[in-house]
Amino acid sequence: MLDPLKIAVDFDGTIVEHKYPEIGKEILFAFETLRALQKQRHQLILWTYRSGKELEEAVEFCRQNGIEFYAVNKSYPEEEFDEDYSSRKIEADLFIDDRNIGGLHGWGEIYQMINPHEKSNIEDELKRLPENRSLLKRLFGR
Repeated sequence: MLDPLKIAVDFDGTIVEHKYPEIGKEILFAFETLRALQKQRHQLILWTYRSGKELEEAVEFCRQNGIEFYAVNKSYPEEEFDEDYSSRKIEADLFIDDRNIGGLHGWGEIYQMINPHEKSNIEDELKRLPENRSLLKRLFGR
């Protein structure tokens, strides 16, 4: 396994579909992948345009789905932003964002990029999906 990384993750369009200021539906395997990365001791930072009430709602939505972020819109939890002395740019090893060149890769592919020598757990996750989500089985024949 790699040394733990600091990974900045966008919210709208990356973890959930774009519905700002509402919260969109989860993007397939976003939370499963984020939980797997946390189990590997990677530090996840929520890095989003959201602020105030909308940011609180996003953080709570993630918490309800098993994700506690190391920091939110900061490089580390104690960081205090002062535009006279600081940059808005945060310190992270990787940035996962739907606005990357080429767009957002699927979360299974993202996991494989971060863990190239590890077997993907996506097929195991497909097997655990409830029957009411069996559209995936029909599409992929599993």
